[in-house]
Order: sequence, then C-alpha cells, then structure tokens
Amino acid sequence: MSLKVRPVVGRRAKISALGTYVPPDVLTNHDLEKMVETSDQWIMERTGIRERHVLAKGLGVSDMCVEAARKCLAARGIGPEELEVIIVGTVTPDMMYPNTASLVQNKIGAPHVWGFDVSAGCSGFTYALQAGVAMVESGMHSRVLVCGADANTRMTDYTDRATCVLFGDGGGAVLVEPAAEGEIGFIDALNEIDGSGGVSLNMPAGGSLNPASHETVDKKMHYIHQDGPAVYKFAVRKMAELTAALLERNGISGKDLGCFIPHQANLRIIQSTAERLGMPPERVIVDIDKYGNTSSGTIPLAMGTAIKEGKVKKGDLVLLAAVGAGFTVGTILLRWEI
Repeated sequence: MSLKVRPVVGRRAKISALGTYVPPDVLTNHDLEKMVETSDQWIMERTGIRERHVLAKGLGVSDMCVEAARKCLAARGIGPEELEVIIVGTVTPDMMYPNTASLVQNKIGAPHVWGFDVSAGCSGFTYALQAGVAMVESGMHSRVLVCGADANTRMTDYTDRATCVLFGDGGGAVLVEPAAEGEIGFIDALNEIDGSGGVSLNMPAGGSLNPASHETVDKKMHYIHQDGPAVYKFAVRKMAELTAALLERNGISGKDLGCFIPHQANLRIIQSTAERLGMPPERVIVDIDKYGNTSSGTIPLAMGTAIKEGKVKKGDLVLLAAVGAGFTVGTILLRWEI
C-alpha cells in the first residue's frame, strides 16, 4: 500500500468522538404485514431490512440530534459550552425554519456557537462532515459538532408497500477536532450531484413550488415519491464508481481498508459495491436489518455498529459512502482516530 495523504494548507482534522440515537419504538416486518400487502420474507429478500425504529409523536429530528450530541460530548469528556459550530445533515427538519442546528443549540445549551443545516438526501451526513472538516483544517474553528439524522417515517405513506417498508428514524453525531501530532484523520473525499435524478426520488410538496394545501394533501404530495428501479440502478453504479475512484486517487485498494461503512439503503447495493472494491464481507458494516434506511442517520449509526462489533480500531483506514436524493453522492476516506 502506498497511501497518498492529501496535503492541507493548515492542520489536519479528525473525528474525535461519536454518539448515536434511535427511538425506542420499533416497527417490524411482521407489523407491516398487518398494515399493507407484504411479508417479512419479501422485505428481507429485497432489502435486507427486518425492523426499523419510529420517532414518537411530539418529537422531532432535533430531539434525536440532542440525544446523540449529548452522548458524543460525554464520550469526549467536554461540555456544550466548548462547541463552536453545529452542522446538521437532514431532509426532515422539525420545521422549515428556524434551522435544526439552532434548535439543537438551544436544547443542549451551547452558547456562542453558529451553525446550519445541510440538505443532501442520504448524503447529508457525508456533506455536513466535509464542511466541518474544512472549518477545522482551515483553522477557522477547532470543535465542530456534526449531526446526521432523519425521521423518515414522518413522510412515509403506509399504504404504499413499495416505500413504507424501507424507512426508519435515527441518527448520530460526531465531534470534529484538529488531529494530534502523528494522527492523519480525514484524508480525502469525492462527491457528485446529478439533478436529473430529482424526478426519481423526492417529496413534491411543502416547498415554494407546491406549498401545502388541501390539494397537495389529498394528492399525497407530502410523502416520499420514489422510482425504485431508477434509484437502485444509479446507486449501484455511482457508489461503486466514486468509491473506486477515491481509493485509486489515494493509491490504495479495498484490501487496504480496515472497514467500509456505506449508507444503509439496500443490502444488495451494499454487497454490489463491496464486491467491486474487493472488500471481504467481514469488513463491510451492515446494520440495515436493525434500522432500515434512516437517510442522513445511517452512516453515524453504522459507525456505532462498527465500534460495538469490534470491526474498527484506531489507525484503521475507513471508507464512507452514500447516495441520496438529488441525486447526490458522497464518499470520504479517513484514518480512524477514536
């Protein structure tokens, strides 16, 4: 292996702590069998999902971010007063405005911070993470909290069996700080968007084009609308292309990775990408069976799974990859420094 570490103008950045959260309420495939024409076997064979978590009424994405943030800060041993920026990757904010970052700031009691939300579909966490890394590398800030969370069940039509089996709620938070001497942390990233894919995965109403009305509600325009085959084909192709290009650009192969942490949208997409990279199954993190597709929440949740299962350790090369609505694609290569 000949790792080509990307030079930075200022200092290197790393993930120094992680916290995750999923709501306690669980919706299983057997529960869905009673709600729509489907079966546990059908869902497992096509998606790999067995169950998903559902956020309780009266709570929002900010509440999941708060729980994850508190765990993250506790793991690092610091308080919210030491944060400088909060960035939240989500497509299911509590409301159109104020932004979710502001709600999280207020709930955790973090004074003198600023922040914003990133909307990039299921790539939201990877995009938000790269923004946090850039801030730390530039020297602009030293402690950036990056959250990735979504409450997909809030925009899921439970009469549509093609989409209602896919989504769950949950998320996580990481702290981005300067890397210590001898640490590498964040290495490189490769991203892409393709707006022509917007027709294949979207929520048509709720924005300025189609504001909420009786008509938009009656037409179910506030739910997830997805062309499954089109999304699947794009995800399989682009996740494989960009991850392979990122590794090649840095002089490594899939065999050099300690683990691959992909967006958890579909088990077959994950397996296809891993095969293209030459990744052995034991080094690919999969927890879609427990959580379903939590959009921006899948990668931080999968990071937590990697730690719990002992599949990642300090010094490992780790590859993150996601494909989401937009279409968006986000890949990150880093050295695990937790």
